[in-house]
Amino acid sequence: MQTRKITSVWKAGWSALIVGVAALVGLQACEVESDAIELGYVQWDSEIASTHVVAAIIEDELGYEVNLTAVDAGPMWTGMARGDFDAITSAWLPGTHEAYLEQTQDDIVNLGPNLEGAKIGWVVPSYVTVNSIDELNDYADEFGGQITGIDPGAGLMAASEDALEEYGLDFDLISGSDAAMTAALERAINRDEWIVVTGWTPHWKFAAHDLKYLDDPLNVFGDAEHIATIVTPDLQERHPAVYNFLDNFFWTPEEMGEVMVYIEEGMEPYDAARQWISENPDRVQEWLN
Repeated sequence: MQTRKITSVWKAGWSALIVGVAALVGLQACEVESDAIELGYVQWDSEIASTHVVAAIIEDELGYEVNLTAVDAGPMWTGMARGDFDAITSAWLPGTHEAYLEQTQDDIVNLGPNLEGAKIGWVVPSYVTVNSIDELNDYADEFGGQITGIDPGAGLMAASEDALEEYGLDFDLISGSDAAMTAALERAINRDEWIVVTGWTPHWKFAAHDLKYLDDPLNVFGDAEHIATIVTPDLQERHPAVYNFLDNFFWTPEEMGEVMVYIEEGMEPYDAARQWISENPDRVQEWLN
């Protein structure tokens, strides 16, 4: 009886130890998982470039695991407001993402511009003789009655819908993706065809092709914009080094363009980001200090 009792006590203690260790391991696993930095971004070439540069620096210089999630603009902002993402560097303000900012501003922190001189509008090859949006109806047949757009959730697409209405255009806005838009643009240029596409600066297509923005006399697409960095309210407390870096992160359209060109030439986004980082160590240290 005594032996059986000791054995039972020993088994109970061992079981409790196993449960305790399992709980500790589970807790540690949760802590490790929570230490990963979650970044959301829209799949525009400019935002692919900036997000991968930021992610590479957070991983290589600050030692964090980084998870990237590509989404449309609406889910990106919703994810920020819910805390699904720690940060985004893809906020086009004050116009393109204005509605999203208004809906989420109480649940996020805007760190301000990470790039200035951004612009949106409609773009045509320079050989097209049309120069203004209000001329388009006169050449609807030449353009096939279409504006070639990007993902339907983008603020640029909402502005394009407004432009169709404000200018009374007999055109259809075709949604797709950045890649589909640029492929259609390249096909048209190779055939010397007329095409109107949604456009924004910075974008590698302006380096690859001779393009021009159509004048926007009604200012539907607004004035020059900036791209901002948005973070969760608790990021500074949870990860101060990451917060400090993101608060300092600011570069030029030319610098972003270098990364975009690397990617367009065939490099994987992380490889392109790390190539640019290796070529600009002083710039990176400015952001980390």
